[in-house]
Amino acid sequence: MNTLDSRGFRLGFATFVLFTGIAGDFWRNSLSWYGYGVFVVGIAAISFVVLHHNRARFRVGSLPYPLLAFIALAFLSIAWSYYPGFTALGAVVLLLTTASAVSIAVTVTWPELLIVLGWVFRLVLALSFLFEFIVSALIRHPIYPVWVTPENNPAKLLYWSRDLLFGLGKIQGIVGNSSLLAMAALLGLIVFAIQLASKTVKRGWGWFWLAVALVTIGLTRSATIFVALAVVIVVALAALLVRRARVPRGRAYAYGGITLVVAALAVLADLAQSRILGLLGKSSDFTGRFTIWHEVITLAQQRPGAGWGWLGYWIVWIAPFNTLKKAGGVQPPHAHDAWLDVWLQLGIVGLVVFGAVVLATLVRSWLLAVDRVVTGRGDPGSHSWLALLPLLMLTAQLVQSIAESRILLEGGLMLLVIWAVKTKTSPLGLEPVEPELSPATLRNRP
Repeated sequence: MNTLDSRGFRLGFATFVLFTGIAGDFWRNSLSWYGYGVFVVGIAAISFVVLHHNRARFRVGSLPYPLLAFIALAFLSIAWSYYPGFTALGAVVLLLTTASAVSIAVTVTWPELLIVLGWVFRLVLALSFLFEFIVSALIRHPIYPVWVTPENNPAKLLYWSRDLLFGLGKIQGIVGNSSLLAMAALLGLIVFAIQLASKTVKRGWGWFWLAVALVTIGLTRSATIFVALAVVIVVALAALLVRRARVPRGRAYAYGGITLVVAALAVLADLAQSRILGLLGKSSDFTGRFTIWHEVITLAQQRPGAGWGWLGYWIVWIAPFNTLKKAGGVQPPHAHDAWLDVWLQLGIVGLVVFGAVVLATLVRSWLLAVDRVVTGRGDPGSHSWLALLPLLMLTAQLVQSIAESRILLEGGLMLLVIWAVKTKTSPLGLEPVEPELSPATLRNRP
C-alpha cells in the first residue's frame, strides 16, 4: 500500500497541518519567521502531492463554487491592487492554505477528523500549560519571541509569555495571545464534548480534557470567547430541539420558538450591553477596537467596490496600513473584524462572495446537524453527535469573526475550508464511527 494511503500518514499529516495552522505563532516565536516559512512550504508541497495522488476522487469542480470564486477574486485583485506585488504573495498564501485544508477534507473521514482535532487541541492546551509553567517556575520573567530584540525596548504587547500563570493571570500559551488561546480552548471544548457524547474516548480522559479547556477559558478571560460559548450552547440546544421534532409541523413549531427566543435574547443583550461589557471586563469601545474599525471603514470607503487588494495579514510597513494608529505600541496586523477586513481588501464584491461561502457552509452544517444520518438503503436513519461538529465549530468561528479576522487566516481559514468542502462532498452516514486510537496503534494499521 502507498504510504500516502496509510491511515497513520493521513491522520499524522492532518494533525501536523492543523496544529501548524492553529498554533502558527508557536513556530514563528520559537523558530523565527524563516523557520515557520520552511514548515509552510513543506506542508504546501506535500498537500499538492496528496491532492494529485487522490485525483481520481477529487476534482476542482467539486469544490464549493463560492470558495473557488473567493480565491479567484483574490488573484484578480492584483489587477487593481494598491500594492500588486504583496497582493500576489497574499493570493498565493491563500491558495496554499486552502489546498492544505482541501487535502485534509478529501483524505480524512468525519470520524477521523474528530480524532485529529482532538489531538490538535490537546497538544495546543497541554503545550501551553507546560510552556507557561516553565516560564513562571524557571525563567521567572516575561519573555519575547526569538524574532524580537529586547534591547530595542519593544512593546509589551509583543510578549510571548507575560509570566502570569502562578498569579492566575491571563495566560497566553504557546500562541502568545490570550484571545487566541481562549479560542483554541473553546474549539477544543466542542471537540472533547462531542467525543464524550459519542463515546469515542475513555470517559475519564474525556472529562479531564473538558476540564482543561474550561480552566483555560477561565484563565484567559476573553470576552469574545465567553459570548461565543454562550452562542454555541444556544445553537446546540436549538439543533437538539429541532432533532426531537418528528413531523414537519413539530419542526415548524421548533423553528418558531427558536426565532422568538433568539429575538428576545438579542433585545436583552442590547438593553444590558453596558452591564454585560462590565461583567466581561470590557470597555464600551471594546478595548480600542472601535478606533481600529473606524479607521478601516474610512479606508474601505475610499475604494468601496473592489477594495485595496487582497493581503490576508496586513503588511504593516506599507501604505495605507502604516498610517493607522498603533494599539499598545504595535501596528495592528488585521482589522479585528473579518467582515471589515474583506470589505477593505476586496470591497463589496468580496463581501458578497465571502458571505456566500459562509452562508452556504452554515446552511449545509445546520442540515447535517438536524437531519438523520442514513447509512444505506432501507435505513430510517438516526441522529449522530458527530453531525454537530461543523455547525458548532463554525458558530464559534463566526462569533470570533466579529472581533478578530482569524477566519480569513491560517487555522481559521483551514477549518472554514474543511467545513465548506466536507459538508458538500462527504456524506456522514457512509463513514463508520471509530474509537480514538493512539499514534502508536495507528502506525501498525494500514
